[in-house]
Amino acid sequence: MLSDTIERRESHVLVVGLGYVGLPIAIEFNKQGFRVTGYDKDPHKTNGLLGGSSHVEDITDDEVEQCLSTGRFHATTDASAMADADVIVIAVPTPLNKTKDPDISYILEATEDVATHARKGTLVVLESTTYPGTTREVVMPRLEEAIGDCGTDFFLAFSPERIDPGNETYTFSNTPKVVGGITDACTKLATELYAAVCSQVVPVSSPASAEMVKLLENTFRSVNIGLVNEIAIMCDKLGVDTWEVIDAAATKPFGFMPFYPGPGLGGHCIPVDPHYLAWKLKTLNYRARFIELAGEVNSSMPEHVAEKAADILNRFAKPVRGSKVLLVGAAYKPDISDVRESPALDVMRVLLDKGAALSYHDPHVPEVRLDEGTLRSEPLDANTLADADLVVILTNHTDLDYDLVFERSGAVLDTRGVHRHHRDPERIFRL
Repeated sequence: MLSDTIERRESHVLVVGLGYVGLPIAIEFNKQGFRVTGYDKDPHKTNGLLGGSSHVEDITDDEVEQCLSTGRFHATTDASAMADADVIVIAVPTPLNKTKDPDISYILEATEDVATHARKGTLVVLESTTYPGTTREVVMPRLEEAIGDCGTDFFLAFSPERIDPGNETYTFSNTPKVVGGITDACTKLATELYAAVCSQVVPVSSPASAEMVKLLENTFRSVNIGLVNEIAIMCDKLGVDTWEVIDAAATKPFGFMPFYPGPGLGGHCIPVDPHYLAWKLKTLNYRARFIELAGEVNSSMPEHVAEKAADILNRFAKPVRGSKVLLVGAAYKPDISDVRESPALDVMRVLLDKGAALSYHDPHVPEVRLDEGTLRSEPLDANTLADADLVVILTNHTDLDYDLVFERSGAVLDTRGVHRHHRDPERIFRL
């Protein structure tokens, strides 16, 4: 019985997709005693792992080597390894296409691999963020066609990933895990599986509910960030300090949760996931207006930052074209190298298009490739700061000397509230 082998940590767990979600899952299951195979179509990832090298920041080379030393960890590009798996966890990307519609092609490819190779009795769990209904309407029919009845011949559930790159407090193991199975038996097995590696498991009534959980989490953030970004624009027009207003409002012990403005949304979740929900609702003849409006506001922020930069340069009688603008931060959040959907890249493109002599510094991103060419991170020292006509802070990295930035720069646009109480309206400007 699969339930028994899970309890004894004797199940063979195969993880499909070894990216920022899949690799931490695979490593954690191995740490908890399971035999684990990581499957990815990219041989660079699998060969690196077999050589003891991690391609994901949250996983160290030492952790990979420790897993290899157990003899219970393997990585492969061969999908036939699924035939020996008791549990298959699918953690593949779910991006948007050019029209911002869901691209579930990776889920479809993974489902086909599972249908071709998985044996009867296997538990399959989809972790990739997707629209409500995907597990039941897309994955289940193909697996039933190939394997048999769901809940009897195989088991299927959805469990939304909650990996937060760079978060050292909440990891895969201590973040509550939501699961929703096609049948009660599916939910029970998935709950037992994750209870073996996670501190808390939260079962819900269906895969659609579990799919919706993930979309609610990130739509909540997108809408509230869109609200506070618009508040920042309003405060700018009113001559009010946005950060002072937010900090003061946050002293209310009930009925308020602080969100903070910035140059736009970035990363793998918040700029993408709400569009999955909005797309699904369009098929039901419903318009998700909050999602659309928040998307409009958030996507306009890089242009707003560039316009603010132009206004500041104008105060010093300098045009954007030819002015030296130094951007601090290229990643979408502090202390990581991830530039996926980073608004910093959009700010770069707008300023380059306006003719700025652009440079940037990010201790975690040595170079940035744009259509306009490749930029390389410059040192953040007194000479670099003094040479810039304007410094724009886009990411608040904890290992940077911001006191030096504020002291040595001629003019600074602080989009992250790094020094919220730094009052020098002649040369320090906020979003």
